[in-house]
Amino acid sequence: MKKLLFIISFASKAIIACLPVSTANAQNSHDTVSLKTHPPTIVNNGAFYFSWGYNSEWYTKSNITVSQPSLNNKVTFVNIVAHDHEGWNYNFFHKPLTIPQYNYRIGYFFNQQQDWGFEINFDHAKYVVDPGQNVEMKGVYQGRNIDSIIVTSPKSIQWELNNGANFLEFNFVRKIKILDVWKSKIQLDALLKLGAGPVIPHVQNTIFGIDNIRHFQFGGFNVDADAAIRLTFFKHIFFELFDKVVYAKYWGLRLYDGTGKQAFGCYELALVVGGTFKL
Repeated sequence: MKKLLFIISFASKAIIACLPVSTANAQNSHDTVSLKTHPPTIVNNGAFYFSWGYNSEWYTKSNITVSQPSLNNKVTFVNIVAHDHEGWNYNFFHKPLTIPQYNYRIGYFFNQQQDWGFEINFDHAKYVVDPGQNVEMKGVYQGRNIDSIIVTSPKSIQWELNNGANFLEFNFVRKIKILDVWKSKIQLDALLKLGAGPVIPHVQNTIFGIDNIRHFQFGGFNVDADAAIRLTFFKHIFFELFDKVVYAKYWGLRLYDGTGKQAFGCYELALVVGGTFKL
């Protein structure tokens, strides 16, 4: 009888001693299952986009100052009128894509909501002074004071940034969602942009009958503000209609034996097509 009680007591202690080990093993097993059934979540933050399109411009009147020290000339042509040169409105399919007034954008939205972003923006906008207009010319011409009315022509001034007034800008972008339907297959957004950057004009002019050497150069700076409507299909392809205002200031523009400077405002309207891709 004593032996039987001793065996039962020993067996009970052995079972109790084993219980913590069994519980720990069960806990480890549970942890292992938990890790396998709850993998970490990876979130795509932000999206790249790019676009290409064509534009029209309207310019304010401006003053053009010409300085030619060795010729004793420093004159200002007052309230010059100029126009753009669209190029895309005729024979579009018979010329290279970069001949008309074009623009492109490369941008990135920072966060998952895609409501704040940054973009690089280039506008190939052409600026051509209207020939045959009456303008005031004042200053010093051939060492003598002058203040008279002249007609714009190669004999006085023929001034073109016809291979581009060329606005390069770095913009901050705010996107505001307007419409999102059909499981985001169609999205409509408004975009507001604000930025600044250098101008890279192609300078072509004839001053008092003498041509300059046509060239590109860094020639000043510009600031801009944009407002746009973007319609996106299937989350990747979009069309964007935007308008913008630009203030551009040019200086050190090379001409025959001297330099020129001017500043003007510009209103631009453009239609572009582009693509957007999440990271």
